[in-house]
Amino acid sequence: MPIQSWLIQNKRQLRNKKTQNALEILDAGLQAALPENILAGLIRKNKLLVGNKPYSLSKYEKIYLVAVGKAADSMAKLVHSKIKSSGGIIVIPQNYKPVFRNGLFKVHRSGHPIPNKSSIAAAKSILKLLKNVEKNDFVIFLISGGASALACLPEGITLAQKQQTTKLLLKCGASIGEINSIRKHLSAIKGGNLVQNLVCPAVSLVMSDVVGNDLSSIASGLTYFDDSSFSDCMGIVRKYRLERKIPSAVLRRLTLGAMGKIAETPKKPAIQNFVIATNKDCLDVMARKAARLGYKTKTLDPISGDVKNAAKRILQNFSNAKKSCLVFGGEPTVKVVGNGKGGRNQELVLHMLQNLQKNSSAVIASVGTDGIDGNTKYAGAISDFTASKNEIKNYLLKNNSSGFFKKHHRLILTGPTHTNLMDVGLILK
Repeated sequence: MPIQSWLIQNKRQLRNKKTQNALEILDAGLQAALPENILAGLIRKNKLLVGNKPYSLSKYEKIYLVAVGKAADSMAKLVHSKIKSSGGIIVIPQNYKPVFRNGLFKVHRSGHPIPNKSSIAAAKSILKLLKNVEKNDFVIFLISGGASALACLPEGITLAQKQQTTKLLLKCGASIGEINSIRKHLSAIKGGNLVQNLVCPAVSLVMSDVVGNDLSSIASGLTYFDDSSFSDCMGIVRKYRLERKIPSAVLRRLTLGAMGKIAETPKKPAIQNFVIATNKDCLDVMARKAARLGYKTKTLDPISGDVKNAAKRILQNFSNAKKSCLVFGGEPTVKVVGNGKGGRNQELVLHMLQNLQKNSSAVIASVGTDGIDGNTKYAGAISDFTASKNEIKNYLLKNNSSGFFKKHHRLILTGPTHTNLMDVGLILK
């Protein structure tokens, strides 16, 4: 795999004798998440090399690309360069500067993580394209993390009600699987609805941004199907005590669905879906890099759940021996109670720093492969120092992990990476 220039933009400010190797390992993990390093081996001039047998593309009249997610433009750029498609649609976050511009493609820049009017316009644009394809055409869907918000078509509720519900779910500590279960039951396109009436053959290439790589959860199962139910959604609402917080129209729709009065989401796929990249791909590259740098390396299974518990689990698996490295990845959750700046990566590092006081020689770091952590412009943080428990506690109480690492000049900046395979991190000594 060719290594491009560093993705960590402020590496010079962060690099010292203690952090140099950690930054190299992290950057290798970020490079591994780039679509150009993932898709190149799957695409030939007239063939798509996925599944048990290659898809021969030369027999189709036209080939369209529908790319949605944080990696949409970079995925579409690579695929189009190989097969010269007839064009299509690309949907990326509104703060992204597209890395691919071509007159054959319509680019939508939509809201994330909260959907907006542009998200609805993007969904309608995709539906229009799919409605106009012919039987002898072929559609390649390129799906990546962030698609749930970027393409949105609320059903039975308004956009404002969908936005309010999404905000509540993101703050209450719900997992991405739980959030997406509710999203699917409030949508006219998610959970496989988008492709139910497609008249031509199609395939979906998916980059996973969820623990367990569940296709029904990635991008809210946009091109797959839904294995959750309205009853499951009601269980999630009760679990996080949202009955009196979510909009009444949302609660009414979920309640009626659980009673069988609203049709369920699709329960079988209409097209083939393939997971082509996962968080583990990044961790494997990081582990090999660490080993080449002379570290005895261990990889921890994907972390999830509350960030405090995730921090404890990571530390329990760190040997603390000289020249040791623990590589981890996943996507923990943060229950937001303060009004500070931060994200799950910065908060994870801060929780670990709080519990690792005596080990001043350890370096801790965690970053989002998409380059954006929480409500900040940073990808994550790195720590090679100690701080008082009281100081750390005060920042954590306010969910202000970014403020803490800004003070100590240890925030990691990459900018949007145009990919998304969850988070990667490490501890090394």
